[in-house]
Amino acid sequence: MTELGPSFAAVDLGAESGRVIVGRLSGERIDMREEHRFANAPVSLPDGLHWNVLSLFSEILTGLTRAAAGSDHLAGIGIDAWGVDYGLLDGSRRLLGLPFHYRDRRTEGMMELADERVPAPELYGRTGIQRMPINTVYQLLAEAGTPAAEVAEHIALIPDLIGMWLTGSLANEITIASTSGLLDARTGRWARDVAAALGLRPEIFSGDPIEPGVLLGASRPDLDEIAGTPVWTVAAHDTASAFVATPVTSPAAAILSSGTWSLLGVETESPVLDAAAAAANLTNERGIDGTTRLLRNVMGLWLVQECRRSWQRRGLPLDYGELQALAAIERDDVALVDPDHPDLLRPGDLPERIAQLCEVSGQKRPREPGEVMRTILVSLACKYNFVLEQLRSVTHRAIDVIHVIGGGSRNRALCQLTADITGCRVTAGPVEATALGNLLVQARAVGLVASVSQMRALTAASVSTEAYEPSGAGLRAAVYERFLALTGLTRPTYEPTPA
Repeated sequence: MTELGPSFAAVDLGAESGRVIVGRLSGERIDMREEHRFANAPVSLPDGLHWNVLSLFSEILTGLTRAAAGSDHLAGIGIDAWGVDYGLLDGSRRLLGLPFHYRDRRTEGMMELADERVPAPELYGRTGIQRMPINTVYQLLAEAGTPAAEVAEHIALIPDLIGMWLTGSLANEITIASTSGLLDARTGRWARDVAAALGLRPEIFSGDPIEPGVLLGASRPDLDEIAGTPVWTVAAHDTASAFVATPVTSPAAAILSSGTWSLLGVETESPVLDAAAAAANLTNERGIDGTTRLLRNVMGLWLVQECRRSWQRRGLPLDYGELQALAAIERDDVALVDPDHPDLLRPGDLPERIAQLCEVSGQKRPREPGEVMRTILVSLACKYNFVLEQLRSVTHRAIDVIHVIGGGSRNRALCQLTADITGCRVTAGPVEATALGNLLVQARAVGLVASVSQMRALTAASVSTEAYEPSGAGLRAAVYERFLALTGLTRPTYEPTPA
């Protein structure tokens, strides 16, 4: 079939799976097709938990080869991925060992060590990043003094690494760099003085990060079918790409990127680095065109994914649809937990850990998969409401709409619970927001799209969404109050900005 215009390939790497999706502008919409989807499973080695990036790269090449074969003209490739994880490179830009997985235990105690060297308020005032043990800065502290860390001359976050392997050119893209906890939130440059004060080697931050929409280079000549294809930087953090493709039309809207992690926030023109944002532990991640994504990371559907793996090991091969259906028929007075409890961060028997947390807080242990699922989904919706209250308090914005994007937008039970407990109208979709944002940034790079507003209009014209209206206000208030009491979280105070 002859295509009407150039196609672009989006390499979209999530923490559970990766995909290569091809898109092409067709009038006032963008058409997409999935060329290849593959699993992304960590590997447990004697020294810890790692990502199998060599396998990922092989799968990416398979997908890109199919993309080129199915397109008359492939005008670009863009790579986005999850945040914080990285590879260290030597002077010849060779990878010094498989990148560690952010859930590896080596970061335990690293936040406290960092606090001794650079006080937490000072670090937040420069980088504006939510305190989480998974952050690149704490991973680098854990790796300090190792042979790899001592000889490394460059750092490449995961999309940077894949881009370098495709082209031979290394650059740190700014949206993914902002997840590290070592980017100056105001200037968009590496905070090398902070790295030095922490005892890290600032020389590995060898060049200032670059913006989305820059030509990284052409695919290597030895890559056969895709040789010579332009590789563009996109909003390389998957959440940044997803925000690009969210059909937002109102400043009273929040965006919930729902996948392995839930990232709930708003778009601002500049970072918010005051004491209120620090106390709320909000994160300031870089967006497209110098914007900031002021948001909070919540544990997300990792809880469902890891529980499902545990049940599979026990001989209960339940798929996601079955789990969602089981959760939908459970009562609302199920036990509740804080989804972000430290005990729920690491891989393992999550159903048992959730049951233990419930028991410790004086609640009945959820036993059957449906009970555990309902506990997870109601707890997530309650945590979303808590984060919304924090966002309202810090930004003084009224928020009455939530755009749920990503894989979690297909979870009808969670979307309805989110509407019910937050009292906000939920608009679910697009599912492939990340890949769509990736494609749209490439299209803008070659002059086919003019602005972010046009990108969002193209999204609205290209995908269908589903609306969920809130119901049961009395029940909502009771469930949320019980969640606050059980978790010990203190409700933020919201004071709207005077008109």
